[in-house]
Amino acid sequence: MPGLIGKKIGMTRIFDDEGVQIPVTVIEAGPCPVVSVRSQERDGYHAVQLGFGAKKAKRTSKAEMGHVAKAGLEAAPRLMREFRTDDVEEYEVGQSLTVELFEAGDRVKVTGRAKGRGFQGVVKRHGFSGRPASHGHPMSRNPGSLGPGTDPSRVIKGKKMPGRMGGDRQTIRNLQVVRVDGERNLLFVKGGVPGARDGYVLISK
Repeated sequence: MPGLIGKKIGMTRIFDDEGVQIPVTVIEAGPCPVVSVRSQERDGYHAVQLGFGAKKAKRTSKAEMGHVAKAGLEAAPRLMREFRTDDVEEYEVGQSLTVELFEAGDRVKVTGRAKGRGFQGVVKRHGFSGRPASHGHPMSRNPGSLGPGTDPSRVIKGKKMPGRMGGDRQTIRNLQVVRVDGERNLLFVKGGVPGARDGYVLISK
């Protein structure tokens, strides 16, 4: 099974049959039309290209319109991504995949772009404990020593230092599907997923 493209709606909580509250992320998953099917003979690998949403006509190039016309789509998808799968024979161009690919209890991995935090220090970025905060200490949140001095006379590559934090692609694995709402194309996943509200995510088993 390839997976689905979705949009993060936000977080909430639901209660199970025993009254225990479960924190969940609500994802609008699909429907995703199959825009193209990649084959080993023609493309060198097996994959299914899916689309999600709809792009405005004035923001769509002729090349995109020609590409999606083969799938019978009137508007180009806002987002297109490929999912590797060996079972490409099961999918046809123009077919629509819905959230009902998943069932409650399934384990999925969700990939998204994390929130950008800007330039941050080592305490927030890497979880350093910091140094004494009392008795007039001047370096409470400083990184401390960056390495030996005379030899090797440089900072070792990969040293944890202040810098840009977040804004990168992250994957959370082994998330449990708590509920599937086929009528509203909603997927309820236990815990948090990367990204801000309305951010796009990729969901796969």
